Amino acid sequence: MIIIIICIIISFIMLFQGYKDIAYLILLIPIAMIVYLYDTEKNNNDENAKPKNIDITYLIEDFVRETMLIQIYALAIIKEDGELIWHNKMFEDTFESINYNGELVSSIVRGLEVEEVIKSSSKISHKLKLNRRIYEVYSRNIKIRDFDDIYLVYFNDITNITEATKESIMLIEVDNLNEVVKMTEENNGPFLIAEVEKTINLYAQALNAMIRKYDNNKYVLSVPDYGIDSQISTKFDILDKVREINLGNKMEVTLSIGVGRGGSSPAQNHGYAITAKELALGRGGDQAVVKKGEKIFFFGGNKKELEKRTRVRARVVSHALKDLIYESSKVYIMGHKNPDMDCFGAAVGIAAVVRQLGKQCNIVLNNDTRAIDGFLDKIRLIKEYEGVFIDSEEAAENIDDDTLLIIVDVHSNGYVLDKNVFEKSKKIVIIDHHRRSPDFIEGALLTYIEVYASSTSELVTEMVQYMLDKPKLYQLESEALLAGIAMDTKNFVFKTGVRTFEAASFLRRVGADTVDIKRFFSNDLESHIQKAETIRSAEVVNNIAIAVCPPNVTQTVIAAQVADDLLNITGIQASFVFVKIDRDIHISGRSLGEVNVQIILESLGGGGHMTMAGAKLTDVAIEEAKKLLQKAISDNLREGE
Repeated sequence: MIIIIICIIISFIMLFQGYKDIAYLILLIPIAMIVYLYDTEKNNNDENAKPKNIDITYLIEDFVRETMLIQIYALAIIKEDGELIWHNKMFEDTFESINYNGELVSSIVRGLEVEEVIKSSSKISHKLKLNRRIYEVYSRNIKIRDFDDIYLVYFNDITNITEATKESIMLIEVDNLNEVVKMTEENNGPFLIAEVEKTINLYAQALNAMIRKYDNNKYVLSVPDYGIDSQISTKFDILDKVREINLGNKMEVTLSIGVGRGGSSPAQNHGYAITAKELALGRGGDQAVVKKGEKIFFFGGNKKELEKRTRVRARVVSHALKDLIYESSKVYIMGHKNPDMDCFGAAVGIAAVVRQLGKQCNIVLNNDTRAIDGFLDKIRLIKEYEGVFIDSEEAAENIDDDTLLIIVDVHSNGYVLDKNVFEKSKKIVIIDHHRRSPDFIEGALLTYIEVYASSTSELVTEMVQYMLDKPKLYQLESEALLAGIAMDTKNFVFKTGVRTFEAASFLRRVGADTVDIKRFFSNDLESHIQKAETIRSAEVVNNIAIAVCPPNVTQTVIAAQVADDLLNITGIQASFVFVKIDRDIHISGRSLGEVNVQIILESLGGGGHMTMAGAKLTDVAIEEAKKLLQKAISDNLREGE
């Protein structure tokens, strides 16, 4: 008995020192001794022998049983087939069992692979996740004469340890460091760079993170996962801290942050972080994006995108696209559903380039062309456009491995004209100006998304000048591009930069007539009456107007125009207009900049820009749609406080 007590004491000492494997090996000695002593006594008293499952329980003397009960681990003794023949109090509490002796342990501990556990080495644990807890499961084989093999199984709860040591990956990029330094007094430039770096390093220290700078303006951090939770609660206040740095710089410093968490390995979290940072950059920067598996969360992004003065990227992309066109047998150009003038103008501009490069080109359009019918009817009269327009079904049938698909004014799976077309394409190019959405079309050979640009037509106009030595456009082609720019800038009012006017100037030089464009955008008397009725329905709350088009309106362009007109009313900072077409409710959102309509409508499955966005709801009543919008507005305003 003394040896038994000494072994148990030593076992406890080793356990509290952290040597749990050795502790349990030592603990098996007194168990085996007691089993042996009882087995000897049993052989001398066969008439008092008990059934096997009772014998096993009786083998554990009261002293040993009480010792096990106070262990911090859940313990069980099972047969080789998984039958439970004994368990301690911790096992009962952990797995909510009440004297389940005789039951299969796998029926109590869901997900436990008994065969794998008992056949593994005693030093190898099996991970088990149950009821949001994580356990390491070990087993020990106990050999007893006259009994089948039995096993001691214990469950080590490592949930807290696992959560504490779980690491997330954070990528930080200073969006505009070079531009800010250039706009700062020469003597203060180095101090500004040092202050930005100091702020980011102090941020990493506060998160207990490992940080490495791997480029002039890029950092990678390995962050304890609980630190990400704290940043989510503060909406990544590092964005504000960096923006507040002022050493005479005329431009605010901004960051793009991508966080990957919840992956099965650091490599997977790093992949999540890369995707998240690309989303942050593609949405204009100055924001944080967290990717956890398939879930994506956005923080920040309420500042206006800064125009890039340099055209280096436009030139590089143009030359790359030119090479891809030469390498392809034919080119298809496709936009989004219900194409508008920006989408159509960009498609026509690319088609003009492809024609002059001597390649076959087709523009993919279906029947949803109400917003562009006037221009489409005119351009069909040009000889070179005979047979250029095809539907998506014909395009999908004729696509081969050597076909180049150029997608314009859209990059989202859900809004592209026909998913079947791009899914069959092996060579894809994307040209767009919208903030990057989570359901981005993957696998493109070339992606040119510039959210600072006023329109996709502006981007294409610049590319035309780089792809052709002496660009020649038909008057209608140049007017289609200029109309696209005019539409998205609301006649050069919103999102209009220096490059916007330069693009318009080029189009004017090659023949675009502004009067013709004015005529195209003019409305008939019936449309004016419809717009007036829609404005009359407007309700204004917190300087945000919500209006509904009358049932006889069948064009989204009316809703868009009313949303623009509502901003001309004093006191209205943002507007949302509903129009019901068939089973769909289309929402047009506009803002003067104080309210981010893109984030609001993104929560309803839409997207766009800070000042101009849209969304579509299917099989939803108008009143229900208004409630959904009001909730999205309320949530956004509450986050901005």
